[in-house]
Amino acid sequence: MDPNKHTPLRAVALVCTLSPSPAPSSSQLLAEQTMAALAEHGVTGKTVRIADHDLKPGVKTDMGDGDAWPEIRDTILGCDILILSTPIWLGHPSSIAQRVLERLNAEISESDDEGRPLTYGKAAAVCVVGNEDGAHKVGADLFQGLNDVGFSLAPNAVTYWVGEAMQKTDYQDLDKTPQKTAATTKTLAANTAHLARRLKAAPYPAT
Repeated sequence: MDPNKHTPLRAVALVCTLSPSPAPSSSQLLAEQTMAALAEHGVTGKTVRIADHDLKPGVKTDMGDGDAWPEIRDTILGCDILILSTPIWLGHPSSIAQRVLERLNAEISESDDEGRPLTYGKAAAVCVVGNEDGAHKVGADLFQGLNDVGFSLAPNAVTYWVGEAMQKTDYQDLDKTPQKTAATTKTLAANTAHLARRLKAAPYPAT
């Protein structure tokens, strides 16, 4: 039996909808469903809606003058798993998701006592929603960015839903979660929790 199978894990989901609370959000819904799926694998944590916080533009860990990123960053560094949840706008991740990646770029210059980026022992995954095509492209953009700044990604580490093009139905408007999306979310959770535990038990070597 794997002795690490039940190691407790922490996760945070950064919701990158353009709408601040209390507006309903499909990105928030899919992030919450992903956190619920992770909970089945011994993962606890929370969601953070970025639009509710003053996230300054920039590529430093702290941009000063009320910047909300240092507190959010502390939450990320205290977790084993990072989830990014974004809508599709004009075929791309939201501008807020891009800003999160830009702020994470500062981690390239941060390291532990052995010279490894502080993100190296963490897994990441992605949630995408929209009523236009582009989920694979958006997932690829976020995967590349997350990998560039040191996160590891498990197989099938993206869950998504896209509705019919040029229509007004959102994910949050559905009567029930489509079976395919639900199954994909469960796979994301299982694989990401597994990877996070392996990274915790066997960190990457220092270079």
